[in-house]
Amino acid sequence: MKGRLVAIGDIHGCPREFEDLLNKLRLERHDRVLLLGDLVNRGPDSAQVIALARQHARLSLLGNHELRLLNYRKTGDPTHLKKTDYDTLKQLSSKDWAYMSAMPLTHYDREHATVLVHGGFLPGQSWRIQPARIVTRIQVVGKDGTPYKRSEAPGAPHWSELWRGPPFVVYGHTPRREISRLKWSLGIDTACVMGGALTACILPEKRIVQVKAHERYYQP
Repeated sequence: MKGRLVAIGDIHGCPREFEDLLNKLRLERHDRVLLLGDLVNRGPDSAQVIALARQHARLSLLGNHELRLLNYRKTGDPTHLKKTDYDTLKQLSSKDWAYMSAMPLTHYDREHATVLVHGGFLPGQSWRIQPARIVTRIQVVGKDGTPYKRSEAPGAPHWSELWRGPPFVVYGHTPRREISRLKWSLGIDTACVMGGALTACILPEKRIVQVKAHERYYQP
């Protein structure tokens, strides 16, 4: 029996909302839960989120927040760490580090011709060969074709507006009040940690299931 593929957006250390969403989804044995990265940082309990992920998720993808922590662990260089990262570092066990180290960049679902990723892809290039620094961080694309964060190039188009599939892409990373549904992509980071909602997308029908945040944990 074939189960549903359930993609869940950025959880950012919010285990209560993650549990609420898992309960609302009423998962069955053959369902496959796939987390789109940024399980950690900003929220109250990153370690508990990873514990729930181990228990319920088939796979968790690498987000820019995991990548930043892993780079710090590898190099010992704190230059790129943010203030909330230090809270997370105190929480993580060796099992948590092992879990994050095993996160792949993408997951391709052949049956639905859909690729799942944390941040997105640079349009006009094969998605399969793009490096972690792009696929975990990209938001907008500058006139020079370079990927940027929204804050670095305010007028630039989001990569998803320029993306021409196939494949269809389901992604997180860019927080918005509502999901972003375009012909070839679906963005499901609805800013849970900032007081928004935690969102799941159920494939193949692309049905959306959401729970509201209990509170605002982080103000950018």
